[in-house]
Amino acid sequence: MCADTPEYKHTLNLPKTDFPMRAGLPKREPEWLERWAQIGVYDRLREKEGRKPFTLHDGPPYANGHLHIGHALNKTIKDMIVRSHQMMGYDARYIPGWDCHGLPIEWKIEEQYRKKGRDKDDVPINEFRAECRDFAAGWVDIQREEFKRLGITGNWDQPYLTMDFHAERVIAEEFMKFLMNGTLYQGSKPVMWSPVEQTALAEAEVEYHDKDSFTIWVKFKVVGTGDMTLDSAQVVIWTTTPWTMPSNKAVVYGPDISYGLYEVTGRPVECWARIGERYILADNLAADVMGRARLDDTMYRRLCDITQEDLAKITLTHPLSGAEGANGEWDDIRDFRAADFVTDTEGTGFVHCAPSHGLEEYELYRDLGMLEQVITYNVNPDGRFRDDLPFFGGKAILKPNGKEGNANAAIIDKLAEVGGLLARGKIKHSYPHSWRSKAPVIYRNTPQWFAAIDKPVGDGLDQHGKTIRERALTEIDNVNWTPKSGRNRLHSMMEARPDWVLSRQRAWGVPLTCFTKKGALPTDDDFLLRNPQVNRRITSSFEAEGADAWYEEGAKQRYLEGIVNPDDYEQVTDILDVWFDSGSTHAFTLRDRADGTEDGIADVYMEGTDQHRGWFHSSLLQSVGTTGQAPFRNVVTHGFTLDAKGMKMSKSIGNTIVPEEVVKQYGADILRLWVAQTDYTADQRIGPEILKGVADSYRRLRNTMRYMLGSLADFTDADRTDPADMPELERWVLHRLAELDEVVRDGYAAFDFQRVFSAVFTFATVDLSAFYFDIRKDALYCDGDTLQRRSARTVLDILFHRLTTWLAPVLVFTMEEVWLERFPGEGSSVHLVDIPETPGLWRDDALAAKWSGIRAARRAVTAALEIQRTEKVIGASLEAAPVVHVEDTELAETLRAVPFEDICITSQISVTSDPAPAEAFRLPEVAGIGVVFEKASGDKCARCWKVLPDVGTHSHDGVCGRCEAALT
Repeated sequence: MCADTPEYKHTLNLPKTDFPMRAGLPKREPEWLERWAQIGVYDRLREKEGRKPFTLHDGPPYANGHLHIGHALNKTIKDMIVRSHQMMGYDARYIPGWDCHGLPIEWKIEEQYRKKGRDKDDVPINEFRAECRDFAAGWVDIQREEFKRLGITGNWDQPYLTMDFHAERVIAEEFMKFLMNGTLYQGSKPVMWSPVEQTALAEAEVEYHDKDSFTIWVKFKVVGTGDMTLDSAQVVIWTTTPWTMPSNKAVVYGPDISYGLYEVTGRPVECWARIGERYILADNLAADVMGRARLDDTMYRRLCDITQEDLAKITLTHPLSGAEGANGEWDDIRDFRAADFVTDTEGTGFVHCAPSHGLEEYELYRDLGMLEQVITYNVNPDGRFRDDLPFFGGKAILKPNGKEGNANAAIIDKLAEVGGLLARGKIKHSYPHSWRSKAPVIYRNTPQWFAAIDKPVGDGLDQHGKTIRERALTEIDNVNWTPKSGRNRLHSMMEARPDWVLSRQRAWGVPLTCFTKKGALPTDDDFLLRNPQVNRRITSSFEAEGADAWYEEGAKQRYLEGIVNPDDYEQVTDILDVWFDSGSTHAFTLRDRADGTEDGIADVYMEGTDQHRGWFHSSLLQSVGTTGQAPFRNVVTHGFTLDAKGMKMSKSIGNTIVPEEVVKQYGADILRLWVAQTDYTADQRIGPEILKGVADSYRRLRNTMRYMLGSLADFTDADRTDPADMPELERWVLHRLAELDEVVRDGYAAFDFQRVFSAVFTFATVDLSAFYFDIRKDALYCDGDTLQRRSARTVLDILFHRLTTWLAPVLVFTMEEVWLERFPGEGSSVHLVDIPETPGLWRDDALAAKWSGIRAARRAVTAALEIQRTEKVIGASLEAAPVVHVEDTELAETLRAVPFEDICITSQISVTSDPAPAEAFRLPEVAGIGVVFEKASGDKCARCWKVLPDVGTHSHDGVCGRCEAALT
């Protein structure tokens, strides 16, 4: 637009800025991090007085490895929440935290031992725990620097760690509240058990993968009914866990299922069915079962109905009953009854019950008061059968490496040998695996410690609900969920969940700080020692020495001597589920720290959607069990990060995106911008092409900021004009700012960064770069000291303060660079200022409606001129003087009343209400406007390049009247 004529170029107000177009973020971002540390940005923000606190409580990552892309997404969202609320006037606090106890770290130390040929059991427990502590501390330091490199703000010098002595003290203290309020109990029930890791697992520690399992159809003989038809029959069950057959104690059937008696009439050579055998089967499944046994429909017949009355007469024998060498192990009659959980959608219509290895069966017989008759202890912690179990002693369900052991094959072979097998096969199905060892888990009956969630809590907080479940379900509806589906997800889980398994049979963690009375039964009132004085001794020692104190020699005497007789009690050595640790973090972080919260409740918890069964779940259970209330007011969840094709990331596939590599190539701001552009509440995709697109958006935005910086060079308060005196175009920009300010604040308050960034980016690239800047470039460069130029620069200054602060929570490094380009003071930082308040008077809907029509007309004109440019009729739009035919007379008057030629960036323009000729250009989406191209008349101004009739008629050669005034 501007002339390059030597005698006039120096008279133009060309942009002046050292702000580079090339960002160089990977190299420059660490410099800003160092600067923020030097000037103490986070601490200086805390010094601002009179602000309402806003606290996001950090869900602790696990301290055992480098960050993955999910970490980057998670921490960046948290950072945007904290920074945006700070800049909206809150005292927004963020205390980073780490989960430091538990099996993953213990597993790593054991791996090191195995490589060195050391046996963990030969190492003193506190020596082992010290190695776990050192390992965790090392990874905390590494992860801290990796998080800081992403631009995450927070109290990094004072994070919370679950292995800090005070934290261990509080975790034990919180556990003791369950001990004292009567919800803690010891029970023996089936829990998810990892034979590889030899510990119980929580649901949150389990992930589901496809697994090939053996599947068998097994025959149980009917006995003792006195009915010849029934006594000649066999009930067929189906199971995908043959290893549970030695623990079978019962078979159950469906009360509403149709059953029949089927007789084998023929058989192929290779078949375990025998001619004349009769099987009771669900009618809907009989054909499938017979097919599995290699019997086609000519080889069997249905004899008769088997009614519910018939089934009620039946008792069964185990297939191994009476087997030679069984030593009577399976000779007891098997229970046979109806159960609501039996269906006829797969299997046989009957379910084999091993209550020691199945929760539904356990609960059925618990409710019947028959657990003593049906519970077995056949499986050892390492997944091997007890040595004295006939036929199968020492057989392993899983090998130490997690692969299939020899137990299933041995059981199947034995069942076939004794005639108890009807069919066998394999099935691929989704099966629980430990997320640490990646090995399959089993359900195993073991003595564990539980928190009863349906027992009245004896803490005097009945106003919140009598039981933990009641309290949790009530509190869920007192929380704001983003997205809303999170409420239903957690509510349904809480409705159906069993008692909380608190104990783990490991070494690295906070111990269950309780004692049991020798000789007492778990059901006895005095089984657990509940003594406040003992509890205080324990917690005092933990505060000073950490939880290692529990494992020191003589600990029992130290805690009990002088209060009760130590010889009367056993010390529990299990450790707490690490989800209890992280579920308790609100107590030692929000409640106990000076930078916590007054009521111990966080404004926000934010984690991945998997934490509905993890941290959100355990935090809610723990908090309502001890305080009656949820520890959070808002819960925000994000989805999983997938590759560009929507596939789960996997090192074996080679489709992982490592945050460190993205930062090295593009810079952390590009990664943060990717987060802001995505709908994090759903699963997100990331890949090289996606990142290239993000980088392109970044460059466009950076160009907008650079343009403003250049045009604001040397701007002072003396250049400022009052909005009331500004031209309409500037007042329209202020109106848009008023609209956007509401969108930005509402979006940040709702944690909706995609909405915020989309609105600001569209405004910056469409409303500003492609419209306002495009129009005002001429006035900014070529005008003298005019109201128009002063108004434009005033608006640019207003825009600068809003765009930098609106975008600072997202582009933390870039907006700092932009800010320091204008305000380079020693302690200056965009992160120390708030988003400016935007006057409501700037909002002018009538003006906006008017300019909507003007912009539509402009689009028609620029589209018409683009054709002329493409056909090389003109080189630039300033060579044109189009005639614009406008059917709407009111719009025509509006266009004549504004400098429409400047708005369309032409030298001249004519607006008429005459009908448009047939050859006029029409833009389909802009009805009622036709444009006829005409060339501008006159000469080209050597200074502003407009083609005008008065060029050459002034004292300065070759300039127009406007430029003459600027030069005078």
